[in-house]
Amino acid sequence: MKTSMLLRFSALSLTGFCLFCAAQGKPEKTEPASVYSELEKAPAKYRAKANPLAKDKDAAAAGKILFEEHCAECHGENALGTKKAPNLRAPEVQSAPPGTIFWILTNGVVRKGMPVWSKLPEPQRWQLVSYIKSLGPLETTETKSGNRR
Repeated sequence: MKTSMLLRFSALSLTGFCLFCAAQGKPEKTEPASVYSELEKAPAKYRAKANPLAKDKDAAAAGKILFEEHCAECHGENALGTKKAPNLRAPEVQSAPPGTIFWILTNGVVRKGMPVWSKLPEPQRWQLVSYIKSLGPLETTETKSGNRR
């Protein structure tokens, strides 16, 4: 009986050791997924949505106020990003369709710390989209000097 228990214990120990070794051999994910990959997850019906306030000259100004109240703490005063949240002037964001940005605002990216803003009235979310799009991509020194377009 002692031999039987010893064999079982040995078999369990060996199995555990083998599983441990196998887990050690797996490479860890070293490259984090792009923080902008969430933009690609927007459903087609949202990507196709146009900003109903696109021609409203006051929408971006109103969006700036909302940005300062709700977004600047994480994305930074100039939307250049912080350790908490990504740069909203990045080409990935600036080239995204307005409906995609609206979808991100509406649904958030909770697992990455972006809150859901669906309780913010829809017109205000579109004002935020107007403001974000009005920022344009951050110009590099090469772009400013005319060496790159």
